[in-house]
Amino acid sequence: MESTTVRDDLALVRTRLANERTFLAYLRTALALFAGAAVLLQFFQAAYAPMLAWLLVGGGVLALSVGIFRCLRVSRRLASRRADQ
Repeated sequence: MESTTVRDDLALVRTRLANERTFLAYLRTALALFAGAAVLLQFFQAAYAPMLAWLLVGGGVLALSVGIFRCLRVSRRLASRRADQ
């Protein structure tokens, strides 16, 4: 019976680590979008550059928001799963 408990605990730990990696991927994507916006604003003088840069900033904010939301949701589910055991 205890081997099942250990196995379940290890599965929860792996899932928590996967959740953290997924959040970091969302964060990396958001930072890349912010950097792209900064490059557009700094180096391009076309009329569409500021508008495109702000769209990239909005996409970065959206990516970061979705990442935070998903990370917190999965963390709460894992915490409730751990409390049930």
